[in-house]
Amino acid sequence: MSWVNTVLVAAQRLGVARDALLAAAGIAATELQDERWPIDHITRLWRAAAQLTGDPGFGLKAGALVGPASFNVVSYLLQSAPTLRASIAVVQKYQRLISDGGRLQMIAGAQSSWLVYHPRQGKLPFSPQQIEAVLAAMVTFIQWVSGSVQQPLKVQFSQSPISPPGGYHAVFQCPVEFDQGFSGMLLSNALLDAPLPQADAQLAQVHQQYAATRLAALSPPETLVQDLRRWIDSQLHGQVPGRDRAAQALGLSPRTLARRMQAQQLDFSSLVDQARRDAALHAVANTQRALSEIGQSLSFAEPSTFWRAFKRWTGQTPAQWRRQSAADGAHRPDLAPQRRASLC
Repeated sequence: MSWVNTVLVAAQRLGVARDALLAAAGIAATELQDERWPIDHITRLWRAAAQLTGDPGFGLKAGALVGPASFNVVSYLLQSAPTLRASIAVVQKYQRLISDGGRLQMIAGAQSSWLVYHPRQGKLPFSPQQIEAVLAAMVTFIQWVSGSVQQPLKVQFSQSPISPPGGYHAVFQCPVEFDQGFSGMLLSNALLDAPLPQADAQLAQVHQQYAATRLAALSPPETLVQDLRRWIDSQLHGQVPGRDRAAQALGLSPRTLARRMQAQQLDFSSLVDQARRDAALHAVANTQRALSEIGQSLSFAEPSTFWRAFKRWTGQTPAQWRRQSAADGAHRPDLAPQRRASLC
């Protein structure tokens, strides 16, 4: 409920009433009582808010409103963690208590580390305001957890800019790049590993037990296909993910993974194809990156191979899909199965 409330409050501050926003998004007010929403509900809410406010920087403004209450029970864990890096690990572990609409990945380096956001859209392509809000919320989160004003070393988006340059500078106060291979921010290891002022190991243990209970109560539980898909998503921008490497990442032998996949009638090549498809549809619809570059970033050896795969996925060429997405805006569907997202 917290993340939806953030959108509603941000819109109200810009003069859009809650009921008007829900009506424009096609969502009944009674649905605010539901514990979880379809991801497309969230996307429609974001798109309606951006349209009714007429503010291209709406996502940045909404992300800046994030506070301790925005993460429910996970907030207590975050504030009692020993370091910012540990806080981020908490978010990764208990992501489902916050939202099913995306996940975070940490890529560690010698002096600094990338915090990468991987969106998970439903039938509708994510609103670009959603992506901007998440990265703005990351900065806000870092500041309230650390108790001081902190900025990333660099921020980048996989999409094109939609806000005036001053809006990005006001939020991030660092270099910001667009049409990149992924959305995320570069943080210094000194910041990530500095002790946090409210660290409390005993409180962290109590909160972790409660959060673990809440996570176990969620339905459906984590499954092999979800674990595999998360790992595949994180590997897409390198070489084509392989099953043996997936087994190693999941702590399984290749034979054990093969046996479990067979028992659940899963095909690894199909999972990779679905992940590449989702990433390609998002990048083509929401960025101005060269189509050949998108194909190359998803490990297609030749542009023609990417074109054929895209035509198989959608019945359209990448260029046709991009033009149609621009024309249809919020009403542009894709072919991905509908997923559920929590209200936070």
